[in-house]
Amino acid sequence: MPGLTTIPPFPDDVPTHPLLVIDYQLILADDQAEVDKLWKAATELGFWYLKNHGVDEEVNAMFDVGEETLALPLEEKLPFEQGDQGFSFGYKAAGVYLTDESGTRDVTQFLNISKDDALAWPVPTRRTYPHTVNARMESAVKPFVEKSMRINHHLIDVLNDRLGLPKGVLAEFHQAGMHSGCTARVIHTPPFVDDDEKIFLTAHTDFGSLTFLHNRLGGLQVLPPGSDKWFYVRPLPGHAICNIGDALNIFSGGILRSSIHRVVPPPKAQARYERWSLVYFTRPNDMVELRAQADKSAMIAAAVAKASPGKYEPGVLAKDWLARRVRSQRVSQYKGAESWKARMGTEDTLIPNQGRI
Repeated sequence: MPGLTTIPPFPDDVPTHPLLVIDYQLILADDQAEVDKLWKAATELGFWYLKNHGVDEEVNAMFDVGEETLALPLEEKLPFEQGDQGFSFGYKAAGVYLTDESGTRDVTQFLNISKDDALAWPVPTRRTYPHTVNARMESAVKPFVEKSMRINHHLIDVLNDRLGLPKGVLAEFHQAGMHSGCTARVIHTPPFVDDDEKIFLTAHTDFGSLTFLHNRLGGLQVLPPGSDKWFYVRPLPGHAICNIGDALNIFSGGILRSSIHRVVPPPKAQARYERWSLVYFTRPNDMVELRAQADKSAMIAAAVAKASPGKYEPGVLAKDWLARRVRSQRVSQYKGAESWKARMGTEDTLIPNQGRI
């Protein structure tokens, strides 16, 4: 089972950034002190740990699906490759993404499974998948998607109310039965043995609304607001890592923070091991327009009034925002350093050295 092999502990002598720990069971119980803590995390750094989420069994099953699928011969995976047009579901081979404005290729492979396909199984909705996925869609993929979706939707509902929005405004943008870019992703990077440091995933904000991440090795780094230094996020057993994405940042007029982060090789002795991660990305329904909900919340209206004109009115649908950001990462789309700008999201902090190590 990937991620559960005995590995060296995360080192104590590397720079880390503390995250608030949110107890999901207390959030479910509407504990106001815990809701206050969630609000603080979502509006300041935009990252937090989530404990007592109850998805550990499903996480382990999904890691098994990912390990079996990504171990298939390349010729069996390539028929399911995402392609170069911004389609986000399917297999992503190593070497097809950029990691910097010079066109450096990545070393990461991953598998994206659409929420729409998992919920509609056995009827294909967005695409087909390798036989290893199909064999576990009902027993592993669908339960993980359903539980992750339920958790993220509840957290979004809590944030909806704290933003002063009428009940259900953000829920309307994230309907389970509507097509969206919501994705379950299993990510694999090989052991890192090169003397030259390399970025696994370049500096970015997440494309959607809310991210629910599970990993056991270090490598995730955050760039705190106004900082010019990167800090590791220490993996904690039994704790997921959640973070705000572009869509919630835009809907809230910047109140909810979509923080810049990246993935680098695990620190020190951990670098010698394969790195596996599992993510569920909650994204708005495809046809939702990304714009601040200033007409529905005085708090959001006040935040928008302080921003530059149009900052939170990008004038695009959620599906087009996602397709642009996915497409612009592909090596095939690279036309020089200027094309690097096409991949930008809601970054509001200058990225030091363009995210290079």
